Amino acid sequence: MKISLITVTYQSGKTLAGAMQSVLDQTYADVEYIVVDGGSKDDTLTVVQDFAPRFGDRLRWISEPDKGIYDAMNKGIRMATGEVVGILNSDDFFAAPDVLEKVAAAFGEDASLDGVYGDVRYVDAQDTTRVVRYYSSKGFRRKKLVYGLMPAHPSFYARRSCFGTYGGYDTRYRISADYDMFVRLFWKARIRTRYLPMVFVDMRNGGASSSGFAARRLIMREHLQIVREHGVPSGFIRQSLRYFGKIVSLMRK
Repeated sequence: MKISLITVTYQSGKTLAGAMQSVLDQTYADVEYIVVDGGSKDDTLTVVQDFAPRFGDRLRWISEPDKGIYDAMNKGIRMATGEVVGILNSDDFFAAPDVLEKVAAAFGEDASLDGVYGDVRYVDAQDTTRVVRYYSSKGFRRKKLVYGLMPAHPSFYARRSCFGTYGGYDTRYRISADYDMFVRLFWKARIRTRYLPMVFVDMRNGGASSSGFAARRLIMREHLQIVREHGVPSGFIRQSLRYFGKIVSLMRK
């Protein structure tokens, strides 16, 4: 079973090598690795080209302007030829060398399975050995989408056929196209998924969805538009409760 793994890059020269090395370190070999670059001006493409001989024909990459991260992800999905598709962000890296092996095993054991997901760790951007937050998807249930809660997006792997049937990322959303995707897949389509009790990736702290009040306000606005469009019985109060949950999880840390 081939897994298509997509990494979206833009000015990612400082972190991309760690992501690419973690792909090479995977024990599962049937991996198509796709790098979609948005026209970087730093040394991102130098990193890709330096790693290319080590990947051989498993690596495919493009570099051209795009309309943002979700547009680039959609490009990667369209390029993918694997049965299963996943995303590895350019500043993230796999938490263990057998992550993709376990993902493939889960799909191989159950032909009716549409997707799998697990946990992620947020690590200090400078000292990646220091965990600053643990995001567990264990308690996720479909009804939690009402409160803006969802599985850890970097841990989500789905059959490529799901994107063909239900569509890719909606590029109208600057930050929340992953939430929109989960609403369509889990709430509307009710795809069959399994939680894998493992850490998929370590994420450097400080992504687009965690960068201050302005980002949180935009997330709220986008979430409210998403639930209205898809008929999810939610609203401002229910969506606000997700932040209470985050505070509780930090207190338990």
